[in-house]
Amino acid sequence: MVQIPVRFMAVAAISACLPACHLFHPGSGATAAVPVKKNDTNWRDIATDFDRGRLRQARAAWNEGLEEARRTNAADVAALGPLADPDVALDNPAPLPGPYRCRAIKLGSQSDSTLSFVAYNFFRCTIRPGPNGRLLFDKLDGSQRQHGIFWPDNRTAMVFIGTISLGDERSTIPYGADNQRNLIGTLNRVGPARWRIALPRPAWESDIDLVELVPAG
Repeated sequence: MVQIPVRFMAVAAISACLPACHLFHPGSGATAAVPVKKNDTNWRDIATDFDRGRLRQARAAWNEGLEEARRTNAADVAALGPLADPDVALDNPAPLPGPYRCRAIKLGSQSDSTLSFVAYNFFRCTIRPGPNGRLLFDKLDGSQRQHGIFWPDNRTAMVFIGTISLGDERSTIPYGADNQRNLIGTLNRVGPARWRIALPRPAWESDIDLVELVPAG
């Protein structure tokens, strides 16, 4: 598992907090992670060369992650259904703005000390409209919080570009400042009201991270 400094471990109590008790602060979040400029019309103009390479490796990351996870947790992977099927991608992938429940699933491992399948509990996320018609995504609590922007790509996918904040950090690292914090992936709709962000080759732990999104309530 990724080694997070001891001061970050206190966030384990966050999941028991009231709705007002979370780690989302002014100056943090999607707009701090990826400031949108007026001439930003294509995700390729924003993504780093390294991240464009990660996205090209997405299918290989899926295959490796699924193969490893199925060896140790076949029933758990099967229970995910279309969420864990890279070929499931329905038309009209853009979700509506609003509150969401989200959880992370990690497939595969980068070392012998890392589990090949991990499914976390649901946390709170939000999708809100941003500049230039973009959709902004923020995971509001938990020890690993993704922040970023969904960019249109094709009729079944959007591209997610963002960063990750850890533990008790109160600010968001800007995209491009640290390859270990940069994130890139695809957003697909996998059910009538179910979405999946697939993040290939994250800096730590897994071969691919999946973030499941369902509307809150």
